Amino acid sequence: RLETRLSRRRLAVLAVFSCYSLVNAFQWIQYSILSNVFAGFYGVSFTQIDWLSMVYMVAYVPLILPATWLLDARGLRLTALLGAGLNALGAWLKCGSLAPQRYPLTLAAQAVCAVAQVFILGLPSRIASVWFGPTEVSTACAVAVLGNQLGTAIGFLLPPVLVPNTPNDIDLMAHNIGIMFYGTAIVSTLLFFLTGVVFEEKPKYPPSHSQAVLQTKPPEDYSYKQSIINLFKNIPFILLLISYGIMTGAFYSVSTLLNQMIVTHYEGEEVNAGRIGLTLVVAGMVGSIICGLWLDYTKTYKQTTLIVYILSFIGLLVFTFTLDLGYLIVVFVTGGVLGFFMTGYLPLGFEFAVEITYPESEGTSSGLLNASAQIFGIVFTLVQGKLTTDYSPRAGNIFLCAWIFVGIILTALIKSDLRRHNVNSGIMNLDIKAVSGDS
Repeated sequence: RLETRLSRRRLAVLAVFSCYSLVNAFQWIQYSILSNVFAGFYGVSFTQIDWLSMVYMVAYVPLILPATWLLDARGLRLTALLGAGLNALGAWLKCGSLAPQRYPLTLAAQAVCAVAQVFILGLPSRIASVWFGPTEVSTACAVAVLGNQLGTAIGFLLPPVLVPNTPNDIDLMAHNIGIMFYGTAIVSTLLFFLTGVVFEEKPKYPPSHSQAVLQTKPPEDYSYKQSIINLFKNIPFILLLISYGIMTGAFYSVSTLLNQMIVTHYEGEEVNAGRIGLTLVVAGMVGSIICGLWLDYTKTYKQTTLIVYILSFIGLLVFTFTLDLGYLIVVFVTGGVLGFFMTGYLPLGFEFAVEITYPESEGTSSGLLNASAQIFGIVFTLVQGKLTTDYSPRAGNIFLCAWIFVGIILTALIKSDLRRHNVNSGIMNLDIKAVSGDS
């Protein structure tokens, strides 16, 4: 019988990770929600400002395989330190870009933050599996993803408040941007040091039977190359890889272009655009926690994922056809409904992938899911941005709706084989039989 225990440190690990993931997400969206302000400050086009968001997606795709190899070969602690450290470095580089002619420097700084993201996005499922028990692993994964979502929410809310649009006073604008940049740099540096103090490779005792089984395998039995091959031979995972990329890529595109969509129909409402983005993400955070708790209780991964996918499609349709009614309160409501399901989907995909690919590395499956999301995010942002500029926000959103409908079909085709859950349940049943025999 395998000895398992829960470590008290697991909560601190989860909290610190969630916080520096939050700061990384804040840095991703802080330009896009003020696209008109930064376009005027740096004297560049809206497309160039959009690239400050898309660089996160571009950097992820070529770096994800080296990053997941590093996670598997060198471990959780080193990967976490790289993510937190690069996040702080990028924040400090931005502090040097507080002048209108320094767009290239702020783009380079954002690229450093984008590299940090590569060492962040794949960790939620790994942290949940390595540190948390079988009855809390989905909730822990949802909380880890929640940190990133909360960063996006704060990124929607805080920048429009800190940096009001003052096109006639560039010095004041630079001062306000500096407050935002320096504050972010100080917080991210503090979190880097906390990561070094709190993070350990793994707890002394495994938290679940499935982790105990994995830890009994000799390291030389693991092959990163073979793990990648196994994942690409797994048809259910391939279907999830595409459907997850579609949904999450659509979320990235909507988040990047939200300011442009709102300002098109509601001129001068930059602050409310940020508040609508906040509503979208906060509702998604609630959705993430509810979905995580539901999965821990029911283990109905495919059914829950499919239902949330369908409701996201309906939410985007409603948002699309009510955006131009002239009532901001309607946009707040429809944005909240859309966010509840679309953002709430993110941890579902991670946990579903771990279940159908066990005993493959959680970091590898999560990394591939995120790579798919970045690829779809780049394409969707470029196409939706072009449709929004040349035609209307409705045309861009209908484009996304068509792709999400494809994602629904792919999700319905996934055959669910809950391997990790079956291992935990099987060993627990053996333990119960052993105890009954002893008594």
